[in-house]
Amino acid sequence: MWAVLPAWLVARAVVVGTLVVAREVVGHVRPGNAAAAARAHQGLLGWDAGWYEAIARVGYGPLGHQSLRFFPLFPLAARALALVPGVSAGVAVVVLANGAALVGTALLRLLVLRETGDRVWADRTVWMFSLAPPAFVLVMGYSEAFLLVASVGCFLALRGRLADVQGGRALPRWGWVALLGFAAGLTRPLGAVLVLPTAVEALRQWRGNGWGRRLASAAGVLGPVAGAGAFLAWSAAAFGNGLLPVQVQTQATHHGGLSDPLAVLVHDAVGAFHHHVGTALHIPWVVLAGVLVVVCFRRLPASYGAFAAGVVLVAMSGTNLDSFERYALSAFPLTIAAAALVVRRPLVRVVLVLAGLGLAAYAFLAFVNLLVP
Repeated sequence: MWAVLPAWLVARAVVVGTLVVAREVVGHVRPGNAAAAARAHQGLLGWDAGWYEAIARVGYGPLGHQSLRFFPLFPLAARALALVPGVSAGVAVVVLANGAALVGTALLRLLVLRETGDRVWADRTVWMFSLAPPAFVLVMGYSEAFLLVASVGCFLALRGRLADVQGGRALPRWGWVALLGFAAGLTRPLGAVLVLPTAVEALRQWRGNGWGRRLASAAGVLGPVAGAGAFLAWSAAAFGNGLLPVQVQTQATHHGGLSDPLAVLVHDAVGAFHHHVGTALHIPWVVLAGVLVVVCFRRLPASYGAFAAGVVLVAMSGTNLDSFERYALSAFPLTIAAAALVVRRPLVRVVLVLAGLGLAAYAFLAFVNLLVP
């Protein structure tokens, strides 16, 4: 925790400082822009964070079907914290998000140390992840940090500090894998993608396992799907339609239905020539993510590449690329791969400075209503 605290603090200083600047700009430069003023006023509870705060405060029922695209573990935890006297639902979601970000980056550092034994690589990963431009959502009341804890914890149970070691090889603790995978699936739809790396590790050890461990590995593989399925089952019981969360998320105004990723990429590239700021920003990130997926498969165990590729494909599967950067941030192996490429100290410094500037820029655009986080 102490090792990742400096990066955690710097990221929060950048984002909160940017929020102060955004409010000044809206007040003095764009005073007539009501949407920008409202977004700047919402601050760390803007965009999706406002939905999580509302769900934590009143539940899904009063908010209607649109609230069902937000999975329940994070707002349920915030609702529980808000039971403490003097703690509002808004304070709860921001505190939990930032606390989980600290824990998640600490777990990420442990995972890289376990896989590589390289402390410098682990520290680079932490700084690059914390200062990545889309990481401003880890300071807001978003659920990404909860997903980070669950997904990195799942990998630790598969290959890291939580795994059993017998005969010099790590054996997954499938009970932990199932539990953390279930939590990930109950936190965000992307959590279900953990079925890919868990399946890779289960198949890798299938022949050497007895039937007891094979059954345990099957439970571990199904954990992420079961987590998402539990929310869909609740939706069926509460609203009479178990697919409502999926149907709402795939509306054209949100992620959109399944589409050809190449066609979506071309569409957004064309949009860049029509002064669509948010659209133009997505294109280089898609290219970078594709390159880093290849690096994942070349430099890391196959389970890491499977998870990264799965997240990137899901992020590109809608009719638009809104929030692509935030989705890609959840594919934490991409950051580990990026840290593997950036090794020389002068280059590391340049990358971290540029990342911090990008973090401020992305936060500013979101706070003034010019970018969908």
